[in-house]
Amino acid sequence: MSAPALLLLALLPLLAMPLVAFAASVSRRAVGYTAAAVMVAGLGLLATLAPALFSGETLIAGWDWLPRYGLDIAFRLDGLGFLFVLLINGIGLLIVLYAYYYMPEYDGLGRFYLILMAFAGGMLGVVLAENVLLMLLFWEITSLTSFLLIAYKYKEKEARVAARMALAITGGGGLALLAGLLVLGHVAGSFMLEDILAQGDAIRAHALYPVLLVLILLGAFTKSAQFPFHFWLPNAMAAPTPVSAYLHSATMVKAGVFLLARFYPALSGTDLWFTLVTATGATTFLVGAYLALLKHDFKGLLAYSTISHLGLITMLLGLGTALSPVAAVFHIINHAVFKASLFMAAGIIDHECGTRDMRRINGLMKYMPITATLGIVAAGAMAGVPFLNGFLSKEMFFAETVAHPALSGVSTFLLPGIATLGGIMSAAYSLRFVHDVFFNGEPVDLPRKPHEPVRWMRLPVEILVGIVIIVGLLPQLALAPLLNIASGALLQMPPPVYKLAIWHGFNLPLVMSIIALGGGILYYLSRERLFRLHEWIPYGVSSPVAFERAYAGATAISCKVMRFLDRRTLRQYVGFYLLFTIAIGLSAWFGGGVAGLAGPRPLTPIDAPSLLGFLVLVTGLSGVVILHRNRLASVIFLSVVGLVVALAFLRLAAPDLALTQLSVELATIILFLLALRFLPERARHEPGPARHGRDALLALGVGVIISLLAFAMLSRPFETISGYHVAMSKPGGGGTNVVNVTLVDFRGFDTLGEIAVLAIAALGLLALLDGLRLTPQARGALPPAAPRDAIMLRMLIQPFFPLALAVSAYIFLRGHNLPGGGFIAGLVAAIAILLQYLSQGISFAQGRLRADFTRLLGAGLAIATATGLASWIFGYPFLTSTFAYVTAPVVGKFELASAMIFDLGIFLVVVATILIALTELGGLSRREIDLTNRKDG
Repeated sequence: MSAPALLLLALLPLLAMPLVAFAASVSRRAVGYTAAAVMVAGLGLLATLAPALFSGETLIAGWDWLPRYGLDIAFRLDGLGFLFVLLINGIGLLIVLYAYYYMPEYDGLGRFYLILMAFAGGMLGVVLAENVLLMLLFWEITSLTSFLLIAYKYKEKEARVAARMALAITGGGGLALLAGLLVLGHVAGSFMLEDILAQGDAIRAHALYPVLLVLILLGAFTKSAQFPFHFWLPNAMAAPTPVSAYLHSATMVKAGVFLLARFYPALSGTDLWFTLVTATGATTFLVGAYLALLKHDFKGLLAYSTISHLGLITMLLGLGTALSPVAAVFHIINHAVFKASLFMAAGIIDHECGTRDMRRINGLMKYMPITATLGIVAAGAMAGVPFLNGFLSKEMFFAETVAHPALSGVSTFLLPGIATLGGIMSAAYSLRFVHDVFFNGEPVDLPRKPHEPVRWMRLPVEILVGIVIIVGLLPQLALAPLLNIASGALLQMPPPVYKLAIWHGFNLPLVMSIIALGGGILYYLSRERLFRLHEWIPYGVSSPVAFERAYAGATAISCKVMRFLDRRTLRQYVGFYLLFTIAIGLSAWFGGGVAGLAGPRPLTPIDAPSLLGFLVLVTGLSGVVILHRNRLASVIFLSVVGLVVALAFLRLAAPDLALTQLSVELATIILFLLALRFLPERARHEPGPARHGRDALLALGVGVIISLLAFAMLSRPFETISGYHVAMSKPGGGGTNVVNVTLVDFRGFDTLGEIAVLAIAALGLLALLDGLRLTPQARGALPPAAPRDAIMLRMLIQPFFPLALAVSAYIFLRGHNLPGGGFIAGLVAAIAILLQYLSQGISFAQGRLRADFTRLLGAGLAIATATGLASWIFGYPFLTSTFAYVTAPVVGKFELASAMIFDLGIFLVVVATILIALTELGGLSRREIDLTNRKDG
């Protein structure tokens, strides 16, 4: 039971998105309840798996996908994953409740909750992925969804700039992480975490260790806003406060430190790790703390304080002492709790006062005493005040800087000095938040009169502040079990003995805490001088203006390069493709060590029908090339080529391919002729004999080389996988039609990809033609009304239509054993409907065939994909089919195969694609005719 539960736990928010979208169409309250239910369900699933984790188990569930390339669907739930899932779903539930009351009433919240579900799904995938390439996929989902959440108020330029900045930094880090994980998988020989974490010594001893370490650290540092990549996080405060409370305190920015923690057993323990991670963390710790005090926007203060605390966690993971990983995990928990509560309290203040400027917001203790008390307690935890959770983890941090053995002499005091200095600045900016917002006189010209929010909006803050106090007073009872399993999973061994307690005696860490709190008060009192000094420091790349200039410059350079390389002409694209084909062919020839052109196989004698077919084929091709400017003539010659190819398939005993070719030819020729109505009768003349000569030389070269390569290959004996398909078609796929069994069973994954491409092409055509407007010349070529002289065609199609649909059904049902299948049946059905359109007119046909073809397209893809997913339920790889024989009273014994359902999906996608093209062309014609008639009228 644990494997399905683990899979559902990882994918629940993503799977629930359609339900959330439906609830959004009902009401604002319905979507709020639905989003909350998703988070509650996630917590419930986690609770069912908790006993196994607390007993020391690690749950791993995996399904084969592409094992040859290391791409498997595999998830892992250990103590570290349990902690992060608890944060994602637990704080996520509070954010859902908070956002319902925080966001304005006119916002239906459908878009907000949908993106939030997608983000939560991405974060769950990151922390639960067993396969590191799967982890990277979810990593990028978090980057994209955070971009959408930061730009939620997209009409404001500040939000758009901030979202671009966040995506540029975290997306660039994601590319570095991709390279690092590929190198790591190469070094470890596997992309599975279980294998990677067990090979720490081999990885650290490998020559590529420095390369992969730097690349992975770049991914982690950019995500967790480490210096010098820190500047995107404060600008991301343009997002709504629920986003800041969720992404930028409890989840997304924690993904970077999670990555460091996850790979800690495999990558840590070297001087390079200590230098890069500790130095980066220490710098970020100090820079963030310094800048936090100087921000007048309290969300900016909280953003820089988040950067500082992320630097503290990173520094702990770099130290490498016995308890520093435990302290890092402890502070991850504490920081998520008090910082999420602080952001939500700040959102309440902004919501009720109408501003975030601490120079105007003063004395709120008088007007909002409950919110002020909650904010003061949370800020006290951030400062490290005793009896609150932040004090305990900060003391552990101080203790580990003192205990580090790597430094000696004068440098012995370096790490404790950095920790104490950062603690002083942390106390100072916490004190500023408390004093300037809740005390310091009366408010100054506020847009709104402050008052307490509604009860339910404050409830999430109260819950989190309650946790702050409980952990601060009873740490060993409240948090030790969770901390044990999380730190044990990080270390891949039981953690060292430690004790969470308020009092450890009078020691150096306690002295450092006292200095930090006392020094913070003095540092805060000297803030005015710091403000004046800071005005002389340039903003640099942290300025949105500077970033936009750099962004615009990079965009301009990219456009110039693309204009130089890409002329956006079909001739260039085809030319590059053909040159690449020549290069690949020649490299295969010269690299294969082949001696001579002709192989040992005897040539097939030439008979009269084959020679005639070849001459007709060459004639058709020549007609297309020579008469290409006459569009109608070239389409006719093109149809001749297609017919000869279909006859060649029949000649070579491939009836399936012949049926497919004939159906494709008929459908595409009809669509070609319909499209020609909107084009000039003759293509424009392209002057330039040099260009024509170059094109002819390229075409001749490609033709000769491909012909010679084909001759060399076909004149030599070779073995292909087709023999296996022929032998296994009946016993393995349950069908005697090898072609159809191969498409829907042996190579079903390829077919799924192909129909997905077909669907994408249909949607692209829909987008292209939906807003297309014709030139006056093309509009003038349209007939004023639908043709009325197709009497014979209409009389013929009326009985032909049901007959063609019956033939389509017959071809579909027999396809597993005889020539046919979903693709051919779909083409036959589409052609029948095409002829109905042509004979009766588009208005007549659309009035009787009231179908939404885009939904039909989606239904086909969904059916095909669901068929593949269904095999997972029974423990088989994706798209594994099955079959059985059934005996009916009248029919007798016959076969039922699950591949038929997959074939149904193919059928629907093919029909929908062709009819989308037809209806859009017909709709374009009707729109332009109506427009012409209105203008004439």
